[in-house]
Amino acid sequence: MYNQLIISINKTLKGSPMNYELTGTVKIIQDPQTFASGFTKRELIVTVPDGNYPQDISLEFLKDKADLLNELSVGDEVTVSFNLRGREYNGKYYNNLTGWKLQKNNGQSAQPSQSYPPQTSTPPNQVSEPNFDDDMDDIPF
Repeated sequence: MYNQLIISINKTLKGSPMNYELTGTVKIIQDPQTFASGFTKRELIVTVPDGNYPQDISLEFLKDKADLLNELSVGDEVTVSFNLRGREYNGKYYNNLTGWKLQKNNGQSAQPSQSYPPQTSTPPNQVSEPNFDDDMDDIPF
């Protein structure tokens, strides 16, 4: 089953090494979460067809990108552009799918006028320090 999931993800996701795109049906749109620091996060669950076993994929939209979900309804067919983010915290590793563009399959784009993948680059010989200030409330346990 693990090999099937990898094959399915490769068929469903397309893009550069850390920028991806998936197409599916909106299943759940969470309410925005605003933390004491002013940081805002909103989650979207998209059901992606995968043979007999559709996959429910959770994506998060951060800061001003959370507003992209305002125009969506449950059942909408969407294409989501997102970055794959990973980090280590206390010896455990976590992955996040961070959305930055939404498009309803009827051709309407929920992308703001600014078009960019929020990707920061670090020169290959430098290691950036992780910023866990905003992620402290985002620990899955």
